[in-house]
Amino acid sequence: MPVTAESLARFAGLLAEPSRAAMCLALLDGRAWTAGELTRHAGVARATASAHLSALVAAGVLTERRQGRSRYLSLAGPDVATVLEELGAVAGERARPTSLRTARAGARPAAARTCYDHLAGELGVAVFGALVDRGLLTDAAGPGVTDAGRAWFAEVCPGCLGAASRRPLVRACLDWTERRSHLGGRLGAALLGRAVTSACLAPVPGLERALTVTDRGREAFADLLGPCPSPCEAARP
Repeated sequence: MPVTAESLARFAGLLAEPSRAAMCLALLDGRAWTAGELTRHAGVARATASAHLSALVAAGVLTERRQGRSRYLSLAGPDVATVLEELGAVAGERARPTSLRTARAGARPAAARTCYDHLAGELGVAVFGALVDRGLLTDAAGPGVTDAGRAWFAEVCPGCLGAASRRPLVRACLDWTERRSHLGGRLGAALLGRAVTSACLAPVPGLERALTVTDRGREAFADLLGPCPSPCEAARP
């Protein structure tokens, strides 16, 4: 379906309201949030939040699932997450820290974080660049996987090259803090999933989407990026 000026303006209007934008950005962590959690996160009245969420669901930006008395909301899919991340890269600006503590807290998501279900931040950009430099991915006319890359991914993330899907195998996702691409698509999701399940990366308590590189992860990423890469140092516990 072709994009019309009216449909584009309608979508932009949905995100033009700060509370709705805040809810969508929170959901970039890839989880389903309850309506109550999103209400508190956005700092608006319950009725206002309910209207915002209903509008986002009706527009296909969010999906909802009811379980018992709870209403769970999540992004409609990785394409929506990509749009939000790339909008952030084009239009976003970092808030100026007011203290050393807030400066350090803000630096953690920039060093390593999730972008929906794949790795972003300085570490994500470094991983994407290393995969291209090693000839595992191509990035000339859009990202693709080389034969060597297929062998590497099959070893690192067994099964990630399996069943076909409407989702692209690889996708260059513009990182909103680094203004360069990190790896999205099915392989990006598989790589992050493997890093988390193998305890190479771990969530940072109290910081949405932020990740820390464990000692095991430093060794694993060093094989790809070289010894003691600065992104790993920035994202250390």
